[in-house]
Amino acid sequence: MRTDKRWYELLGLNGYQLGLSMASNVISPLLLPALVLLFMPPEKKNTYTALVYVAGLAVAMFIQPVMGMWSDRSTSRLGRRRPFIIWGALLNVVFLLVIGGSLLFQQSPLNAFFQSTFGVTASLAVLLLGIILLQVSSNVSQAGQQGLIPDVVQEYQRGRASGIKSVMEMIPAALVLAISPLLDKKQFWVVIIILMAFYLLTMLWTVLSTKEIPLTEKPPRPEGRPVLRMLLLTVLFVGVTQLALWLVKSSTAWLPEATTSLWLRVLVVGLIGLLGMAGSIFIGVYFGAQVGIGAEARNQKSFIWWVVTRLMFLAAIGSTRNFAMFFVKDVLKVPNPATVTTYLTAVIFVFLLITSLLGGYLSDKMGRKKLLAAAGILAFVGSMLLIFSRTIPMVMVAGAFLGLGTGTFMSANWALGTDLVPAKDAGHYLGISNLAGDGAGIVGSSIGGPMADYFNAIQPGLGYPVIFAIYGGLFLLSVLLLPKIIKARD
Repeated sequence: MRTDKRWYELLGLNGYQLGLSMASNVISPLLLPALVLLFMPPEKKNTYTALVYVAGLAVAMFIQPVMGMWSDRSTSRLGRRRPFIIWGALLNVVFLLVIGGSLLFQQSPLNAFFQSTFGVTASLAVLLLGIILLQVSSNVSQAGQQGLIPDVVQEYQRGRASGIKSVMEMIPAALVLAISPLLDKKQFWVVIIILMAFYLLTMLWTVLSTKEIPLTEKPPRPEGRPVLRMLLLTVLFVGVTQLALWLVKSSTAWLPEATTSLWLRVLVVGLIGLLGMAGSIFIGVYFGAQVGIGAEARNQKSFIWWVVTRLMFLAAIGSTRNFAMFFVKDVLKVPNPATVTTYLTAVIFVFLLITSLLGGYLSDKMGRKKLLAAAGILAFVGSMLLIFSRTIPMVMVAGAFLGLGTGTFMSANWALGTDLVPAKDAGHYLGISNLAGDGAGIVGSSIGGPMADYFNAIQPGLGYPVIFAIYGGLFLLSVLLLPKIIKARD
């Protein structure tokens, strides 16, 4: 019986990844900010965008690993993974309708009630509900999708299958170019219908072209109450981040506006913001590792520092992307901010692709940490260029440096992680590194959004240079902390 898979089978296996990536490239950086701008006062748009985004990520941090464990024990006749993909994709369509339904509440009499009771419009409340529900369903299906390669692909073909998965994740960065003009024209329902079609068609592609052998009996339950541990880890991480946000907000009251110069205020609050982000990353990862690894964490200091530096870099680049459209709108003052933001994303993608292809080879030759140091410096230069960008070409040059840094980082950082983890527990340890995915967005956006609105209120457009400078500081910290990782191939 043939066990190797042909190229078109590997494509089908990863087909649904295209739908997931299409949604993530449209919703977070484009659709969500555009809807928040429609529903809330413009001076609070960054704060409320961060609120909706962070709430969704907190749900994702908990749901995805739990659904992954449940799918491990599924005895469905369709296999372990495909039922999760099917139900997740179908629910995605339903919950996209909820997101679209937020548009119907713009003139609703419920707005007065929600404003007086919760401080937000009914439209934003429905949008928040839709995003949270969509994060639940999409992470149900993503948990199934991620389990397919190790389940149905032989080890000698997994590198090829993973490469196709990476391509599926990158293709939407180019496809979004055709969608962004629709958002500039406020054709939100057209965009939502396109996303529905991507979810359904790619789900059918994967489900119909992939065969799984069902389990005949359930594996034993994992020990140690893993669901409770993941819930505790999520609450811990979000709680630490919100404490850091409270400290940043409190710092603004320590500086009386009448007696404090603008630049002293920028310096003090900006440094507190940087310390708040970096501190919440370190504390969240440290205690998260205690929960996830247990007593062995004390012997895995290099691994913990790797997760810390990874989270710092991803928090910086992810949050830069999430606030890019508002920066383009408020600072460059272009009439089509969604389209220009998509051009920036495309530039980052091109340079990311180039360095991703070369980075793995170079990290084997030069050493992981040397390449990661170069990645952090390149991304820092991109942040500094973005701060002073006042024209579209300057923004694109900044995007080129950010793409070079991100591609170099992504190719070398994961290789460094695989060098560090104990071979017998590699899956468990690398699963804990999920902190650096969802956690990055929680840290960067929940603190960065309110800070941007605070400084924009003092001087229009000032908030974006401040938070981009903080993200640049995170890039540099990810470099300066590399010597803490001492058990790697240098």
